[in-house]
Amino acid sequence: MSVIPELAGKKYNLDIGSVKDRVSPAEWEARVDLAACYRLVALWDMTDMIANHISVRVPGEPEHFLINAYGLLYEEITASSLIKIDLDGNIVAKPDFDYGVNRAGFVIHSAIHRARHDAACVIHTHTPAGMAVSSMKCGFLPMTQTAMRFARVAYHDFEGVVVDLDEQQRLVENLGDADLMVLRNHGLLVVGPTIPQAFSNIYRAELACKAQVLAVSTGADLVMPSEAVIAKTNYLYRPEVRRPFGILEWPALLRKLDRIDPSFRL
Repeated sequence: MSVIPELAGKKYNLDIGSVKDRVSPAEWEARVDLAACYRLVALWDMTDMIANHISVRVPGEPEHFLINAYGLLYEEITASSLIKIDLDGNIVAKPDFDYGVNRAGFVIHSAIHRARHDAACVIHTHTPAGMAVSSMKCGFLPMTQTAMRFARVAYHDFEGVVVDLDEQQRLVENLGDADLMVLRNHGLLVVGPTIPQAFSNIYRAELACKAQVLAVSTGADLVMPSEAVIAKTNYLYRPEVRRPFGILEWPALLRKLDRIDPSFRL
């Protein structure tokens, strides 16, 4: 068994075996997609080493969701290494290793999964661009076509590291029915009814933040579209008008991962 020397005696071996035969086909599919989502977030450089979290509600088990083991890099996460917990933070199922769950991940994600039944997947990031926009008084600006796809952007003021359960109510109230929330002085959070849709949301939100930071950094005056144009653009982007975000791209993204490293499927 390969272990980290200074943590000898603890089980940090990642040769854990597959759980495919011990879960339902629907859960296994969710696990594979969630592991893929972690790998894609890493591929597009949206990680903060082992910090941050992506979760998905277990199909057919509304009280349970899957989340990363705290200590793994996103590029290491596999379908079988994900930990299943309930809305109260109790571990329901996990591999035979000593990694646990980041408390901040439990506090944030359980609150949203409990309140937003439409939000099967929740993604939270700390990227330079996302953190920069979260610290701007102007907030997330609808200054590009990409940014205009978000009908409403929610905001949650920074209260420190999110480890206190009493912050859950404020998180949920501030999120409301939005798909994107800017966590002030912290980062971004998106939700989606599926993993592909949530990944599309975080990818586009981060892309919009990068564009905003670049534009603001030039010091030039910004050209802002009219409210009417913003509303029209947002309408044309709506899933019921165009197509659900991320669904068409997902098979291609999985093929990309398979070409790079298919171990997320293990």
